[in-house]
Amino acid sequence: MNDIILELNDMRYLNWARTRKSSGTAGSFLKSYDDTGKKKKYYKLSDSDPVKGIIGHECVNEIVVQRLLDFFGIEHLEYTLIHAMVTVDGRDYETYLCRSEDYKEADESKIPLEDYFIMNRENDESPFDYCRRMGWEKYVYEMFLIDYLVLNRDRHGANIEVLRNSKTKAVRLAPLFDHGLSLVCRCHTEDELNDFDVMEDRRVQAFVGTGSTLENVRSIPKSFLKELPDLTETDLDQIFEGLETIIGSAYIVKMKSMIWGRWGALGRI
Repeated sequence: MNDIILELNDMRYLNWARTRKSSGTAGSFLKSYDDTGKKKKYYKLSDSDPVKGIIGHECVNEIVVQRLLDFFGIEHLEYTLIHAMVTVDGRDYETYLCRSEDYKEADESKIPLEDYFIMNRENDESPFDYCRRMGWEKYVYEMFLIDYLVLNRDRHGANIEVLRNSKTKAVRLAPLFDHGLSLVCRCHTEDELNDFDVMEDRRVQAFVGTGSTLENVRSIPKSFLKELPDLTETDLDQIFEGLETIIGSAYIVKMKSMIWGRWGALGRI
C-alpha cells in the first residue's frame, strides 16, 4: 500500500498547535502544516495527553476509512500515514502521523457547511433538505453509509465544507475528510476494547441528519444500497493490510468486526 511510510522520518521541525476535541471529551489533537512547497501540507497526530504523551490511534483510523472509501468509490481527502519523530512541548516522540494536501482548486475558498446553510436556507429547511435542494443527495448518502459502517462520532457542521470558486461562482462540497473519531477510537486499554460493543447505536455528532448513524443510514434509498459493490472478508483483509505492525492485532480484529457486522446488518435495515 502506498498510503503508509514505514521508514522513520525526522519531522521534529514541525510546530504543533493543540486543538480541542470538538466532541467535548478530554484531551486534544495536535495539528501542524508546511507551506514551503507548491501545495500546503497538513499534519495531525493522534490523541495526546500532556503527561502520557500520544495515546490514541486516530491517524490509523484515517487510513482504514480512506481504504474503505476507495473500495466504495467515494471521493475523499487523501491521507498518508508516516512513521515519524516529532517534538511536542520539548519532548521527542516516535509515532505515526497523518499528512494531507490542500484540496482546494485555484480560485476556491472554503466555508463550513453549517455557516453556508445558515446564510442560504429557506424558511425552516433542515440541513438534509437543503442538501437535497442543492443536488448533494448522493454525497449525503455516501456520507451516511461510511459514517454508519465506522461509527463516525464527529460529523459536525465544520467537518463538511463548501468550496466556492470566485471566478466561475461554482459551488461544490469538499471531499469527505476527518474520520479519526471513528471505529474504536475511545478504547485505550484492553478492558475498554473488550467491553466495546461494535453494533451499539451510540449518539454521535451529525450536522446533516440525526445523531444516530443507524437512523441516518435508514434514510438511504434501497436503490442506492443495491448499487454498492459487495464487501467481502477478503476485501476487508486488504483494507487492513500493512497495519499489523502499527496497531495491535486486537484492535484490528475489533475494527474488522465493526465494519463486517455493520455491513451485514445493512440488509436488515
